[in-house]
Amino acid sequence: MGDRAQLTRDPVLFQTEGAGGGSSQPAPQKMQFFGRLVNTLTSVTNLFSNPFRVKEVAVADYASSDRVREEGQLVLFQNTPSRTWDCILVNPRHSQNGFRLFQLESEADALVHFQQFSSQLPPFYESSSQVLHLEVLQHLTDLIRNHPSWSVAHLAVELGIRECFHHSRIISCANSTENEEGCTPLHLACRKGDGEILVELVQYCHAQMDVTDNKGETAFHYAVQGDNSQVLQLLGKNASAGLNQVNNQGLTPLHLACQLGKQEMVRVLLLCNARCNIVGPGGYPIHTAMKFSQKGCAEMIISMDSNQIHSKDPRYGASPLHWAKNAEMARMLLRRGCDVDSTSASGNTALHVAVMRGRFDCVMVLLTHGANAGARGENGNTPLHLAMSKDNVEMIKALIVFGAEVDTPNDFGETPALIASKISKLVTRKALLTLLRTVGADYRFSLIQEVPTEQSSTASPHPFFLERAQPPPISLNNLELQDLMHISRARKPAFILNSMRDEKRTHDHLLCLDGGGVKGLVIIQLLIAIEKASGVATKDLFDWVAGTSTGGILALAILHSKSMAYMRGVYFRMKDEVFRGSRPYESGPLEEFLKREFGEHTKMTDVRKPKVMLTGTLSDRQPAELHLFRNYEAPEAAREPRFSSSINLKPPTHPSDQLVWRAARSSGAAPTYFRPNGRFLDGGLLANNPTLDAMTEIHEYNQDLIRKGQANKVKKLSIVVSLGTGRSPQVPVTCVDVFRPSNPWELAKTVFGAKELGKMVVDCCTDPDGRAVDRARAWCEMVGIQYFRLNPQLGTDIMLDEVSDAVLVDALWETEVYIYEHREQFQKLVQLLLAP
Repeated sequence: MGDRAQLTRDPVLFQTEGAGGGSSQPAPQKMQFFGRLVNTLTSVTNLFSNPFRVKEVAVADYASSDRVREEGQLVLFQNTPSRTWDCILVNPRHSQNGFRLFQLESEADALVHFQQFSSQLPPFYESSSQVLHLEVLQHLTDLIRNHPSWSVAHLAVELGIRECFHHSRIISCANSTENEEGCTPLHLACRKGDGEILVELVQYCHAQMDVTDNKGETAFHYAVQGDNSQVLQLLGKNASAGLNQVNNQGLTPLHLACQLGKQEMVRVLLLCNARCNIVGPGGYPIHTAMKFSQKGCAEMIISMDSNQIHSKDPRYGASPLHWAKNAEMARMLLRRGCDVDSTSASGNTALHVAVMRGRFDCVMVLLTHGANAGARGENGNTPLHLAMSKDNVEMIKALIVFGAEVDTPNDFGETPALIASKISKLVTRKALLTLLRTVGADYRFSLIQEVPTEQSSTASPHPFFLERAQPPPISLNNLELQDLMHISRARKPAFILNSMRDEKRTHDHLLCLDGGGVKGLVIIQLLIAIEKASGVATKDLFDWVAGTSTGGILALAILHSKSMAYMRGVYFRMKDEVFRGSRPYESGPLEEFLKREFGEHTKMTDVRKPKVMLTGTLSDRQPAELHLFRNYEAPEAAREPRFSSSINLKPPTHPSDQLVWRAARSSGAAPTYFRPNGRFLDGGLLANNPTLDAMTEIHEYNQDLIRKGQANKVKKLSIVVSLGTGRSPQVPVTCVDVFRPSNPWELAKTVFGAKELGKMVVDCCTDPDGRAVDRARAWCEMVGIQYFRLNPQLGTDIMLDEVSDAVLVDALWETEVYIYEHREQFQKLVQLLLAP
């Protein structure tokens, strides 16, 4: 390198332009400016050029220079004209040529680096001719300078030339740890992922695999941090304690692989017999995978050792499910059979932990997989106690909707409502207590002694007791005190019903379930309330069940003795599988779901009690025709052709040959949501509320029995219960006019009007409420049948394919409020259903 120019501040660089924005400099001055700018940039380039850039030179060029030092093939010259010290590596194969390794202006620096190079370079150029190339030599000298504590074996690993490992000097350093990290060459080879070098070190250099670095890490730890799983396989071929060695942080290589999310490394380690029962700082490797949300790693461990799904970490006694931080991880464990209600050492379930951590998505996965919403954990707290203390309204609603009881006391005698009443923030306290009141809070506590409402939650016992006889006088001064309540909710009514269903009764009960997609959850919640109030399964309360679309699926669930609590979880899980992508959705996930729940080969007539009918729309004819999928023989009137028999139409499948899942699929083939199932469209097109069609079917069925001389088998219909999927709020419509437009503004009005008119026509055709309910009620009143229509008003319009857990929980919450507000109607219904 030549003389270095000094960088100086040129005043021209700092001149400013004139006030008007134009340059105040004449043209010659501008040329001077650009000339000086070029000189300045050149100076900067020279100043920051690399003095250690390797360059090919002719040894003869240094004939007039003084030789300051000489070691083997390395010579340090003092270059008098440029006043620099140049280090030359004379090519041992061509002594006339060489490589300048550095050019320094300081003699002291030159001597230090010369000594370093002369000590480290010989084994390389002596063992391999590949070193004597410009790029390789540059890489090697950079390594020597950047890692002055490395041995020649460390350098050889990073250089990656196999021949070098046959040099005695490099072999002698194969297990060297004298560097800043305390790592061996084998460690570096593993981290680099170089399998060929690894073989050289182990087979020819006898590198030891159990040596640990300053962090306590073995070659296995380093291999995990690399990107080549084959290196790990090569290490694992030889039995080594390093496979299960813990580092200074307490992590085995398997723990580390789980923490880093390296699924393939986990697989290889397990194949090499890495142990899953070694305790790390976060428990076993499966717990580490869960802690860092590494799904693939957790799945790999479980697939190799299924028992790991039940393992408890020694510190907390928690299962992997307790460690799940998101819905995906929790769902994966539950699908593989993890116990949803497994408790930790403190007695908490995974639901307790998810509530404490504010993980709503986890809470929903756990609840929809059957987690006990009322489980008692540490200090006797239920998840609802914890949700109240966290002031999480969304979570509170979800827990109550899934069965959490608000009046359960913890070990200190505190109910969730009591905890809510102690929240110091008035607005929050009022909101929570109002929330509880809407589902039937009964505030009937008498005050024993005056205690501030902000008293610590650990006070024991609390100063109130339940007195059901007379409520205390209302006083504005003790508003919070009277809000310390016992909850008497309609889901668990106060009235006691002792009579059970009489199998010999002479009257039939009919249950009708509307269509509405995922809003079938509303029907499920209503049925859960009826089941809890009666203590009898829906299947045993009704003799006939009719359903459309989602109501048809639930009718089949009732037929096959599936509990409504189970179906609630199924619906929450199913929506995420089925409603993926854009409409119309792929039918495959829906069909797989139906097969999984009802069996792929189950026929409609396999279960005959109660009698079930599902509505479908036969669309292979015009006008389209309503068809009922039955688990019994159709009445004769229904078998007769309704229109001209001269046209060639395929007859419907006989009930004994009709597959259950196909019937459900046909009834739920909602246009624009799913493709038709053969010739069938959604039954909701003709009977979204199947009540009148079901009553007609029952009448025809009984008339058929009479014609056949079996009048003794006829049972009078005495109760009709019609359940809806929630009424959407009415909204104003500004225009439904459709006309020939004459300008762009009228075109926009016509398009908008056509859209609103089309939606109105569809809604009117499929409306399960309004006149459909009025007709059914009038029909029942005329013939002396008790008619119950239960359909809560929803606050928002919920789509059939809604997937938001929060939105659906709100809908179920509104259903709970509706159940409480109509508790007298529910009481009357249950008493009639249980009457002999």
